[in-house]
This record gives sequence, structure tokens and C-alpha cells, in this order.
Amino acid sequence: MKVLVACEYSGVVRDAFIRAGHEAMSCDLLPTDSPGPHYQGDVFDVTGEGWDLMIAHPPCTYLCSSGLHWNGRVSGRAEKTEAALEFVRKLMAVPIRRWAIENPHGRIGTAIRKADQTIQPWQFGHDASKATALWLNELPLLRPTEVVAPRMVDGRPRWANQTNSGQNRLGPSPDRWKLRAETYVGIADAMAEQWG
Repeated sequence: MKVLVACEYSGVVRDAFIRAGHEAMSCDLLPTDSPGPHYQGDVFDVTGEGWDLMIAHPPCTYLCSSGLHWNGRVSGRAEKTEAALEFVRKLMAVPIRRWAIENPHGRIGTAIRKADQTIQPWQFGHDASKATALWLNELPLLRPTEVVAPRMVDGRPRWANQTNSGQNRLGPSPDRWKLRAETYVGIADAMAEQWG
């Protein structure tokens, strides 16, 4: 298959498809972190190149639930959410028959349509929690591949990337956004195996 991985600089999903024997290219405004086929630029420059599948990771800064409360407090932020939604709508309208859009729960689900599936890294071999929503077109739901059991704290499940209270352990840093955005390898491998 010919696979476009949109809005990906890490190369994690792209490389999973390549390992599975597919032709894959990542695309982002940023350069790739991992050597491999990558187009640095606007994704819509390359969406008409005969792809069989697109997996897109649109930036979640103005779309995820955790940040939407700022829309009424910070001037111009609501407009950035609308622009982000328009970007997602354009991704959903590309001339590629099979696609998946990945994002946290938030504005996409209330403004465009509800997600088809929510997955967690702990369903794919990682001792981590990070709810990720998938909007799918002509693709099956991802099947978990390896469930990792949590530790229990006061009767509540917690994974290695969480404090006992359930907060993310990753402290503030200039590249926190980049570390939080990267797709877990187990999820990428499941996409390549099940959608490829």
C-alpha cells in the first residue's frame, strides 16, 4: 500500500508501515525527527498523489478538551479553534478513500462528528494512559494487541506515566508538547498490521 502519514514529524507511524512492507511517507511543517521518506510542507501539496491510506495527526492545541476553556479567556483563541476545525474538515475531504484522524477528545467530536473509537496505549503493550480518539473512514476499529494491567491506587487504575492522583508525570519543559504528541510504537504497529 501507499500510505501518507500527515502531521507527523516523529516518523513513528511512517516507520511502522515501512517495517510492515508498505510504501509510506510522513508529512509535516517540521522536519522529521527520524530519517526516512518525509515531505516538509503543507500536507495538501501531496494529498493528490494516489495514496491508498492516510493517517493524520492534526495539531491538538486548539482542539483538545483540556485547552478549550481558554477560548473565552484569551483573545483570538476561539478563532484558532475554528481554523483548526477547518483544517480537520479539509483532511476528511481529501481524495483518499481510506483515512484515520487521530486526536484527543475535544472540539472535533462536538463540531464535526463523534469519534469512532477511543484507544489507550495500555491496550497496545505500553504501561501508559493517554486516551486517543480515532475518526475512521472505510477502516475497521483497531483491536487491542497486548493489554497491560495498571497498578491500583485507592481502587483506581494508574499507569507508569501517571502520578497516584492521575496526573501526567511529564513535567513542564520546552519540548513537552512534542513528547506528549508522539504516537506510541505499539499503536503504530497495530495500525500497520491491521490497516495495512
